[in-house]
Amino acid sequence: MRKVRMGGATSARMGVAVSALALAAGPCQAMAPGAEAPAGAGSMAARAPALTVLDALPVRGETAPGYHRDLFEDPRDRWPDVDRNGCDTRNDVLFRDLRSVTRHDDGCRVTAGELSDPYTGNTKRFASGRDTSGEVEIDHVVSLANAWRTGAFAWPHERRVGFANDPANLLAVERATNREKSDQDAASWLPPAPGLRCPFVARQVGVKERYGLWVTPTEASSMRAVLATCPGQPALGRPPAEGG
Repeated sequence: MRKVRMGGATSARMGVAVSALALAAGPCQAMAPGAEAPAGAGSMAARAPALTVLDALPVRGETAPGYHRDLFEDPRDRWPDVDRNGCDTRNDVLFRDLRSVTRHDDGCRVTAGELSDPYTGNTKRFASGRDTSGEVEIDHVVSLANAWRTGAFAWPHERRVGFANDPANLLAVERATNREKSDQDAASWLPPAPGLRCPFVARQVGVKERYGLWVTPTEASSMRAVLATCPGQPALGRPPAEGG
């Protein structure tokens, strides 16, 4: 095994909200989703506060029952190597979000590290193993079920696989918190740590704008209440430096 990176006081790692919620580069290059976002999507989020982006999102009721996880999965692998850097999505995200990372000699599999949970602020050691790997999970910030009900039901399968593996919508989190969040939207669940709610909601808004998803009336109301406390919060974070 080899230690490949130590967490440090880089600008991209200063603070849990910045380090965990930034759009990040993978170990070799930025991970690209398997399918393009709509033409022009994300351009507004790149230059506007999340509150402004939220106000431009369509507001509709939920639709399209019948969600199941397979609708967003590559049939060959739940976490495929969509960016073709030789590493699957889960290990790319672990490498990005954990500090003091150790990787297997294969250059991909993360075997150890330290997580600053982006929803609670808790610090948790990660160790790869049959009984320990599951303690850290990869969360879809905008859940796949929520995406399905707010527009993704109309997408082709390839685009849904791309969404499920887009690093902009993925975070390494503690298992217990991820299970508590489940597929709830911002009207039903927010991070337990109040100081982490603004970057969480802003990331949801940015992802929804990027993919042309809508928000429900209650979801929009909850998002607006959170973002009103941080009106300058950008919809998407600035990518950290490679290996930062």
